[in-house]
Amino acid sequence: MCKKIIFSVMLTAFLAAVFGFSVYAAEKPQDLSAQAYVLLSADTGEVLAAKNAHERHSMASTTKIMTALVALEQGIPEQQIQVTSDMVRVEGTSIGLLPDDLITVRTLVSGMLLESGNDAANVTAYAVAGSQKKFLDLMNQKAAAIGMQNTHFETVSGLDSDNHYSTAYDMAILGAAALRNTEFRRICGQKSERVLYGNPPYARTLTNHNRLLSEYPGAIGIKTGFTKKSGRCLVSAAERDGITLVAVTLRAPNDWADHRKLLDYGFSVMQTREYSDFVKDISVPVVGGSAPRVPARLYCPAVLPVADASAELQVEVYVQPFLYAPVGAGNPVGTAVYKLDGKIVREIPLVAAEDIECTTIPLEEAEHPRTPLQKIKSFFARTD
Repeated sequence: MCKKIIFSVMLTAFLAAVFGFSVYAAEKPQDLSAQAYVLLSADTGEVLAAKNAHERHSMASTTKIMTALVALEQGIPEQQIQVTSDMVRVEGTSIGLLPDDLITVRTLVSGMLLESGNDAANVTAYAVAGSQKKFLDLMNQKAAAIGMQNTHFETVSGLDSDNHYSTAYDMAILGAAALRNTEFRRICGQKSERVLYGNPPYARTLTNHNRLLSEYPGAIGIKTGFTKKSGRCLVSAAERDGITLVAVTLRAPNDWADHRKLLDYGFSVMQTREYSDFVKDISVPVVGGSAPRVPARLYCPAVLPVADASAELQVEVYVQPFLYAPVGAGNPVGTAVYKLDGKIVREIPLVAAEDIECTTIPLEEAEHPRTPLQKIKSFFARTD
């Protein structure tokens, strides 16, 4: 059970008074080709620009972001799969898998994210879940878990299907979630990768279709997509100075240019600031210690990227009701939860700021030790 303390401030006044800068100084892009788009802060979930953000569209091979993420989260990346003819019975883009080929799940993920292999997506579904249907269930469960409220996956590769759809906003949420997976982030950010597969496995080179990795400073992924029904779809991400942005365009004839404009705009308005001062003068009672309370501090600085000056930043501090001595500096004592407009954007542990030693036990207590309840009552009686 923890005590809860809340600090709240409107960023409008706070940013202007303390840091002296204005946000949203740049003009939002107005001439994009996309029918729907979203620019999102991957760190806070803040939407920086949007058009038709919740309009449903098919999303082509950007589907493979979810396919790859689910595959990696199953914890079997080095498992070697023997391909069957049923697994590779799929049309469209391919990494050239053949029946009886040997390939690992990790290499299948690379085949999906770099070369956009539909065969790699199909083999992944069978390898991880035993069938496409069971794997699609995992994909839709994951979508619900991360808040994709207007999404339904009906194919693992992104081929068009009547009940296969998402939105620009949902795909941005997915992109941000996928980047939090270290292996996903590593793979999708590679311009090419040398891998082994076949029977027997031999070396091949997979090449990433994402031009932004070569053309946009700070680009780190994520996935391209195209079908005749979906048009050109793109989920991109870039990082600069500790700020990570995710951009999504659906049905965008000029998607590369759209993403450059969106990302340029995002980096022009985002500001990384430290909010450690929101958490101060916090201490926790100590039972049986050389001092009645131990001061608490953040385990690491509270650095948040923000753009919207009308947003409300709130900090909820949860601390233990009391601690038993001895308490060592750095021992965990609680958590600070940072929220932006009610959404959790950062959780930072609170730790003891100094050592608190045990008090010397009086002779009479050593001979007649008190119960824990008696100690607590005695402690609060002397600290009132």
